[in-house]
Amino acid sequence: MNSKLRTDECYMRRCLQLANCGRQESRPNPMVGAVIVADDRIIGEGYHVRCGEGHAEVNAFASVRADDEQLLPQATVYVSLEPCAHYGKTPPCAELIIRKGVRRVVVGCQDSFSKVSGRGIQMLREAGIDVTVGVLEEECRWLNRRFFTFHEKHRPYIILKWAQTADGFLDNHFQKTAISSEYSQILVHKMRAEEDAILVGRVTAERDRPQLDVRYWSGRNPKRFVLTKTPETATLDFPLATTDEVIDACREMNIQSLIVEGGARTLQSFLDAQLWDEIRIETNPTLRVGGGTKAPTLPDNTKKRCRQTIDGNEIVSFFPTLN
Repeated sequence: MNSKLRTDECYMRRCLQLANCGRQESRPNPMVGAVIVADDRIIGEGYHVRCGEGHAEVNAFASVRADDEQLLPQATVYVSLEPCAHYGKTPPCAELIIRKGVRRVVVGCQDSFSKVSGRGIQMLREAGIDVTVGVLEEECRWLNRRFFTFHEKHRPYIILKWAQTADGFLDNHFQKTAISSEYSQILVHKMRAEEDAILVGRVTAERDRPQLDVRYWSGRNPKRFVLTKTPETATLDFPLATTDEVIDACREMNIQSLIVEGGARTLQSFLDAQLWDEIRIETNPTLRVGGGTKAPTLPDNTKKRCRQTIDGNEIVSFFPTLN
């Protein structure tokens, strides 16, 4: 790896660190970080804090000290996602970069949102700015996988989640039983705070009366869906009859991510329709019940990406091998 690429990757990793700070409040906008470098030092940095407010590039330029403004003509701007080129709730960031007169821009990945999609990069190049695209591209796309899934596949990023006993059951002889640990329940609420919506099936909604909120964490509650063909019995906000209706509702409501928590029939309906991007399974290795609702079977096209142990329970995330 040459020194220039190594330097570019170093500053792009800082962009990713900054971008992640906007995980909860930037939605439905993507998480973006920006770093301004001159004379081998960072003279400005920022991230997209909140939807409707300044983008990462705006905040980065605003952080540049007055006595460093003179360095901008020789500076490089690093940004994890292509600068926007359209007027939305804020002016185009590509125009701002051009006005600031920087000599070079390094972009992590191109924006697939139709109003941007290469236009920002083109605008910068037409202004005579040296533009490098694709530095840590995989990591930049991974950070905003919900955003990219929504705009490229026209559906939300779907997480199938369940907790199971050591012998593979979701309950104890069809009666609710505690499988998760106290700490892993907190992590579930953290996950809910980071996603837009959550869905369970009719049986789970009627039997367990789940709140599906973030009471053990800080953040906004997800929208609550229930998959049922008898909406008059639904106890949650949005009763929907089929997985197709779920996808249509998410598209109309600009919901970019959806957690499917079960039960077994609901989870299986998404597996059968190949509507999933991530599967998270928590297993209690000390709990065996000998009967009840069997946990779904993992599809063949899965790969493990991460594994952790929380209070003795094992939590494993699986992803499609084709991704």
